[in-house]
Amino acid sequence: MLELFRHILHLDFEWLFQTYGTTVYFILFLVIFVETGWVIMPFLPGDSLLFTAGLFARLGYLNMAYLVSILFVAAILGDNVNYWIGRKIGLKIVHLKIKGRVLVKQKNIDKTHSFYEKYGTKTIIMARFVPIVRTFAPFVAGIAEMNYRRFFVFDVLGGALWIFSLTFAGYFLGHFEWIKTHIEMVALGIIFISVLPIIIEIIKAKIPKKQ
Repeated sequence: MLELFRHILHLDFEWLFQTYGTTVYFILFLVIFVETGWVIMPFLPGDSLLFTAGLFARLGYLNMAYLVSILFVAAILGDNVNYWIGRKIGLKIVHLKIKGRVLVKQKNIDKTHSFYEKYGTKTIIMARFVPIVRTFAPFVAGIAEMNYRRFFVFDVLGGALWIFSLTFAGYFLGHFEWIKTHIEMVALGIIFISVLPIIIEIIKAKIPKKQ
C-alpha cells in the first residue's frame, strides 16, 4: 500500500499500468474521490494527476471516455461527501464547548454562512482549481449550511470544468515529444500554476496598504 501511495504521488503511471492493468481506473477514481471528499487528505495530487492521466490516454494506455466519466463521478461524489461531513459532523464540532466556551463563536459561523450565501457559487467553482482549497471549500460550505441545491448545481459545473479542462489539456498536448519526456517537470509546473493565486494573495496581504 505504501509503495502504491508513493507511485501515485510521483505520478508514475507506467508502474501503475504494469502492476494493476485496468484496475488503474479504480485507483484514479479513489485518488480524486479521497482528495475532494476527505478533508484530511488535501495533499494528494489533483491537477497534475488529471493532466497526466489525459496524456497517457493520448498514448493509448487509457480510454478517454471512460477516464473522464469516472473522474467526473469521483469529483462530484467526493465534494458531496465532504459537504455532508461538514454539515453533519463539522457543524457539531464547531459548536463544542471546552471549559464552557464554544470552539467557534456563533458570529463567525454566521459570517461564514453569509459569505457562502453571497459568494458560495463562485467559491465552489473557483476552488476546484486551487489545491488544498478545493478540499476544504465543500467542507466549510457544509458547516456554513449553504443551500444544498445551489451547492450541488455549481459543484457539478465546477467539477465538469476541472475534470474536462485538465484531462483534455493533457490529451491534446500529449503528442508533443518534450511534454512526454518531461512529465515530472510539467506536473510541477501545473502544481505551481495551481497554487499561484494563493501565493499572490499571501504576498498582497504582506504588502502594507497605502494610507
